[in-house]
Amino acid sequence: MFRKFVLATITLAALSGLSSAPALAQGHMGTPQEQNACSRDASRLCRKELGNDSAVQSCLQANRAKLSRSCSKVFASHGM
Repeated sequence: MFRKFVLATITLAALSGLSSAPALAQGHMGTPQEQNACSRDASRLCRKELGNDSAVQSCLQANRAKLSRSCSKVFASHGM
């Protein structure tokens, strides 16, 4: 469950265009690099879900085969 939360907050932070400092202050744990890694994939593959972090995460997971290499590495680094 924690891993899902981490990835969801990474994705949400990436899509919100947050820098690392405000992101951490609001509970987002992704590094700027992790946020960047998945932001294009989320915009491209999960446009309808933007604004709903758990839906974006689920969408990205459902589209694992279509993810960029960098976003796939973010998922893998969080054990997903």
